[in-house]
Amino acid sequence: MTIGEMIKQKPYEKIECTVRRHPITFLPYIIIFLILLAIPIGLYWLLNNSGLGSYLQNQIIFTAAVLLASIYYLSVILFFYTYFVTFYLDMWIVTNDRLLDIAQDSLFSRTVAEVDLYQIQDATSEVKGFFPSVFNYGNISLQTAGAIPKFSFKNISNPDAMRQKVLDLSSEDKKYHENQHS
Repeated sequence: MTIGEMIKQKPYEKIECTVRRHPITFLPYIIIFLILLAIPIGLYWLLNNSGLGSYLQNQIIFTAAVLLASIYYLSVILFFYTYFVTFYLDMWIVTNDRLLDIAQDSLFSRTVAEVDLYQIQDATSEVKGFFPSVFNYGNISLQTAGAIPKFSFKNISNPDAMRQKVLDLSSEDKKYHENQHS
């Protein structure tokens, strides 16, 4: 399924850009993942060096430990995969007519919200903190006159430029709609 099919792209509509969260915002999950992967290795090393390593020589205990470690690793990988899918599939699509927010809530749950560009009344971008300032990522909040009064882009790259792009597209769309009603 292409993005155009998923958002039911109109014939005159052109996708201007797709926006995802900044990759650096996924770094804490990677660090936690690596720490969780190291725990069984550290536990094995600790047991071997503490004198309890002789218990691991017992075939039944060793088999049970391998089974438990395998279940643990599969669980950690599944949770990491779930976070990655949620991170990667969360996106905002900006077209010349509307703005779509595709929120991947979990592996099998997605929410799609949209607002017409001419309904955007105000846009605010913010970059707060050391890492967002260094890596130039932040949030954009859009005030709209539509059914969804507040639309947010979270942790996106270069939020100031994106805010300006959305405002420019909104201005063009408002001119188009004013000419249609005149």
